Amino acid sequence: MATVSPTAPPAPVPTHDAKSAKSGPVRRHWRLYLAISPFYLLFLCFGLIPVGFSLYLSFHRWDGLGNMEWAGLSQYRYLLGDSQFWHAIGNTLIIWAMATLPMLFIAMVSAVMLNSAVRFKNFYRFAYFLPNVTSVVAVAIIFGSVFSTNFGLANAVLQGLGLDQIAWLNTPWGIKVAIASLMTWQWTGYNAIIYLAGLQTIPTELYEAARVDGAGPVQTFFRITVPLMRPVILFTLVVSTITGLQSFSEPQVLLQTASNTSTFAGGPDNAGQTMVLYFFQQTFDNNDFGYGAAISWGIFLIVAVFAIINWRLVQRKGK
Repeated sequence: MATVSPTAPPAPVPTHDAKSAKSGPVRRHWRLYLAISPFYLLFLCFGLIPVGFSLYLSFHRWDGLGNMEWAGLSQYRYLLGDSQFWHAIGNTLIIWAMATLPMLFIAMVSAVMLNSAVRFKNFYRFAYFLPNVTSVVAVAIIFGSVFSTNFGLANAVLQGLGLDQIAWLNTPWGIKVAIASLMTWQWTGYNAIIYLAGLQTIPTELYEAARVDGAGPVQTFFRITVPLMRPVILFTLVVSTITGLQSFSEPQVLLQTASNTSTFAGGPDNAGQTMVLYFFQQTFDNNDFGYGAAISWGIFLIVAVFAIINWRLVQRKGK
């Protein structure tokens, strides 16, 4: 009897999906890329291109209207020897330290209190976060009244304690205290909400076990809360460093009437002039756009260095 060999199955017909699988990811998902393309176009036009142009501009002299003149590295060499720029750096670092350290401590304590509250939690969260969404200009005007020499609330408290008045907005350290107080008030609630979110991820069993072992609130805070909150603390420290070293609106609005020379002068003797204020003064008051671009890149390097230092310090403490 003759045997019949089995026939081979028919070859699969290539489908549209099989063809698209062989193509690149852009061709397969071109509709998705088209949907998100407006973001990248806006980032290219208003982000990447201006950044590249500022770097190009920092090597030129330009008043904003005439022809650009090639300057090479002379702008940066002058920046390194500019005493006013170093003075602005000193002001910025002092104000940042005076505002950031108390702000993060108060925010952590406030978050612990919010986490342990039983009633009106949502109201407290809203109240703490409200300063962050309030207009900086409005807040600066209010703080200008608080630290007014003749009719300010701060001097009224000092007089009530039997102390002399302080010309807050006319003395170097008074200006720094006023700016730091404004920044602390504005950002404490923001960091407290972030800390509260981190605290809610810590298992309650750890606190219960610590209480059984006889640990008090202070020991529980430093032995459990702080170590487990280290990534969140690192985040808030880096963000506070970046925002604090780029402070502009707070001193500009608070001190704009305290000096007759420029709205970017930072008060008498430039005591409140931050790095960004100095950048605006050179760029828009003096119409030196090339040097202003060099200042902006100097600010970028300083902020990046301090952010990396803070990150490394916190990481090293965690090891």
